[in-house]
Amino acid sequence: MKLAKRAGLAAAVAAAAFAMAVPTAGAASTPAAKSDHPGAGPDKANSVQDGHRVLRPRTANPQISPAAYNQARSILAKAGSMYAAKSHVVHGKSSVPARYGAQLLACARDEFRHDDKNLPLKQSGMSPYHYIAIHDAAKTMGITRW
Repeated sequence: MKLAKRAGLAAAVAAAAFAMAVPTAGAASTPAAKSDHPGAGPDKANSVQDGHRVLRPRTANPQISPAAYNQARSILAKAGSMYAAKSHVVHGKSSVPARYGAQLLACARDEFRHDDKNLPLKQSGMSPYHYIAIHDAAKTMGITRW
């Protein structure tokens, strides 16, 4: 009896392994992306691979204009962010890395949340005034995630 159970279990495992190894009809008709780079396989080119979602790599170094950074910094400083007030104005540069703007937004957000933790009316953990200011600064720089 045990031998029959083991044989049935082995057959089920073999069938599952075979099903995983054989591609489906939809996957067989889709050509795989090829690349000369060693790390760039199909997951670098496609957003869906083998039925699973694969994140695409982001651009290497997104840039924002110094004027946009300075305007966003000014918006946050006027709203009461000490971090933004102490940060330096960008001048003499043709562009600024977007991570500087994202860091400015994140630090101001954390500062606003800390300052507004005892307020009765909050939006995302901060006062509506701070919420609007930080989103206006993000819109000015064109940053969607911080």
